[in-house]
Amino acid sequence: MIDYETYARIRNYFTNDGLKYSQIADELGLDCRTVAKWANEERYLPRRSAKRAGKLDPFKNEIVRMLEKHPYTARQIFQRVQERGFEGGITILTDYVRKIRPPKVTPYLKLTFAPGECAQVDWGTYGNVRVGSTSRRLSFFIMVLCHSRMMYVEFTVSQTMEHFLGCHQNAFHFFGSVPQKIMVDNLKSAVLKRTIGKDPVFNPRYMDFANHYGFKIVACNVGKGNEKGIVENAVGYVKKNLLNGLTITDFKIMKPLVQHWLDKVANVRKHGETGKKPVTMFTEEKPSLQPLPVEPYDIGVVKQVRASRQFRVTIDTNRYSVPAQLAGVGLTLKLYPDRLCFYHENKLVARHVRSYDRRKDYEHPDHPKVLLAQRKKARDQKIFMRFLSLSNKAQEYYRQMEQRRMNPFHHIRQIVALSEIYPPEQVTQAIEDAFYFKAFSCDYIANLLEQRSRQVKEPGALHLTRSSDLLDLTINKPDLSIYDIGGEK
Repeated sequence: MIDYETYARIRNYFTNDGLKYSQIADELGLDCRTVAKWANEERYLPRRSAKRAGKLDPFKNEIVRMLEKHPYTARQIFQRVQERGFEGGITILTDYVRKIRPPKVTPYLKLTFAPGECAQVDWGTYGNVRVGSTSRRLSFFIMVLCHSRMMYVEFTVSQTMEHFLGCHQNAFHFFGSVPQKIMVDNLKSAVLKRTIGKDPVFNPRYMDFANHYGFKIVACNVGKGNEKGIVENAVGYVKKNLLNGLTITDFKIMKPLVQHWLDKVANVRKHGETGKKPVTMFTEEKPSLQPLPVEPYDIGVVKQVRASRQFRVTIDTNRYSVPAQLAGVGLTLKLYPDRLCFYHENKLVARHVRSYDRRKDYEHPDHPKVLLAQRKKARDQKIFMRFLSLSNKAQEYYRQMEQRRMNPFHHIRQIVALSEIYPPEQVTQAIEDAFYFKAFSCDYIANLLEQRSRQVKEPGALHLTRSSDLLDLTINKPDLSIYDIGGEK
């Protein structure tokens, strides 16, 4: 069957241009028989072939009535129409049932919220991101005010309790206020247990946080994500508008990036549901929100830990130092999203910036000082004992150096070093001699030892000059002309 345009071109070529069937067929890419048929037709009357009745046709109306009465399966319908004489296979019946079955649409009530009444929160994830030398899952927290659709987004690499509470806290400061209630999904940070017919069991830490800020927790029913559809749509919007096609080289770029996106795109766009900008509606909603409390909530998560022999505590594969004297001691750790605080007997003993890299060691310069001082003191004590063993006068010698306000330990360290070069009995004698002469210094000891260690040659025989030898001396007559006044110079 050809369309009307092709028919008109065939008739024009045949009647007006006088072309042959074969020429028209070559021009239009048609079969000669098709051209011959339509070239002589004065009217375009496409023939409709009679549709052959199928095996299922006599039963179609009955199948429709069955589906309208009850949602039967295709197998159940197949069994019933077989009893009424259907001879076809189940495949054509299944295809027909799938085509005419009424779609299953679950009706939902449209939720509306008054200004300041409610906010919805949720987590989203989007692949991995580079953090230092490792890679971590990229998560983002979203809080949306249900009336104005004003949005807050924060990216993290963890979804633990301290991050969950910290993101809430940051969102409240972003809005400058707190909603009356917050709708959450059944994540463990918020809901510990759900039992049909009973109220949800909320996480006590989240309950304490809610009481501090004055909002009520509302948990969605199990499997009813539509109840927080506002924030679900926001999660999809962040992925499609902000993250889609974005190359994230490092996690550090996410904070300024999302802040710019919130200020320039998300909160100033015309919202598809409300038809207004969220930032404009937020101005109207803010008076209905609750003020922030005077003091912020302490979001730190408390854990009991124990320092290793290397005075380290391992957190998420990273090692953090504490003072060396606390090696092997039980400590209290407070985990925050950005820092770690270690306490001993209710006293802060160490604080570190929290790292999300892996297998790194972080040591505060002051933490090993006590251990190094103890080692130095032990070495000094050992040197002092060796000095005392050199002579009975050694202790009094040391006391005399102290009285003269010298640095006595510097001197005894040098004297002990001399005892490793010279024989001990020589050093002992030098100390006693120096004490006798009241020469209290390592320099005197070194000088004595050096002088006594030199080899002195035996003196030779004395040779006297005989007087007769003097008679053989010849003395030249002196030249006195140099003293003449008129002499030539």
